[in-house]
Amino acid sequence: MKPGVHLNGIDYAWPRRPVVVVCIDGGDPEYFERGLRDGIMPNVARFVREGFATVADGTVPSFTCPNNMSLITGAPASVHGISGNFYLDAATGEAVVMTGPELLRSRTLLAEFADAGARVVSITAKDKLRRQLGKDLEVSRGHVSVSAETASRCTLAEHGIENLLSLVGMPQPDMYSADLSLFVLEAGVRLLERDRPDLSFLSLTDYIQHKHAPGTPESDDFHRRIDACFGRLDALGAVVALTADHGMNDKSLPDGAPNVVFLQDVLDARFGAGRTRVICPITDAFVRHHGALGGFVRIWITDPALDAASVIDHVAGLPGIAEALDRATACARFSLPPDREGDVAVIAERGAVIGGASRDHDLSALRGERLRSHGGTSEARVPVILNVPVNAAYQAQAEAGIDSWRIFDFALNGTA
Repeated sequence: MKPGVHLNGIDYAWPRRPVVVVCIDGGDPEYFERGLRDGIMPNVARFVREGFATVADGTVPSFTCPNNMSLITGAPASVHGISGNFYLDAATGEAVVMTGPELLRSRTLLAEFADAGARVVSITAKDKLRRQLGKDLEVSRGHVSVSAETASRCTLAEHGIENLLSLVGMPQPDMYSADLSLFVLEAGVRLLERDRPDLSFLSLTDYIQHKHAPGTPESDDFHRRIDACFGRLDALGAVVALTADHGMNDKSLPDGAPNVVFLQDVLDARFGAGRTRVICPITDAFVRHHGALGGFVRIWITDPALDAASVIDHVAGLPGIAEALDRATACARFSLPPDREGDVAVIAERGAVIGGASRDHDLSALRGERLRSHGGTSEARVPVILNVPVNAAYQAQAEAGIDSWRIFDFALNGTA
């Protein structure tokens, strides 16, 4: 048995058999609770019965990029630096998409194990994550770093694999479909069969969860299909570890209209235009999912004459707002990097979302559907499920409460 690796204060044991960690984007615990109760996820039910299951604390803000980076670095955002999908570079005044590998301040477990001699696979649904997940991963040495979004265009030189559509036996999936996630899982199964990688990280997309509540026919069909893939990974002898990047909640009013606080409009009306800037860190290229509306936004104060306390006092009392926190408090509570935090962090109530200016949010893609979204503390609790038991020490830690970014720790050390 080879020695393991050390990263961000944790020693990780070498995998005794293949380890597959799956990040189920938008995998709110309610989907699993409903799926288990209705009998549509028999493999997960067996994992819960014979292996290990708990509900853990995810990274806040509860968005895709921060949580995926926490999972693969085994650390909070204060260490790896990715605190949203989008942030304001205070030095330049430019809004920046936080998917560049140069913004990631930590090595990844995938790269560490690859450099130590393990064979590693990283497959994500959206290409926005691929380069960060694959940072420092030398695909020329037999590793794979690919996205379902670009599966038809993957090359050996850039992704470590070619002809992926043929291997998987599926056509190129549409970005706005359940098939995008199912392609990731099918690719993970096929590569596990063919290559037996030591570590695999499979990251899905939350299109279904944004559109369909637990117990709906579309949700049930999706969860039956991903459950079948989990069973196939288990049958191939892998340690299968399931978690999520965030939960999901209904954010609509009784009449079906989105329950939105357009915070930039509110601030401009109260303090004057141009004195503050609201950044919505849920923002990405896939606005049909959520309209760039989430449960956590940041306010940068651009007028030195305006103090954060005045902004907090006004914002905290707004309907739909759960909390407004200054930078130091937000960073301390949620372990966030101060240099990428706004002057004020604002968190929505469970049933509401926050936007910038109303003119900047196109909600036409909702097509009359109820808005479901995430980002706040109300979507930060996520499942952690393993198909095998953990030892007594790790069981005790889980009972005391754990962070989801310890998923590799539990899969590699807790089961050893």
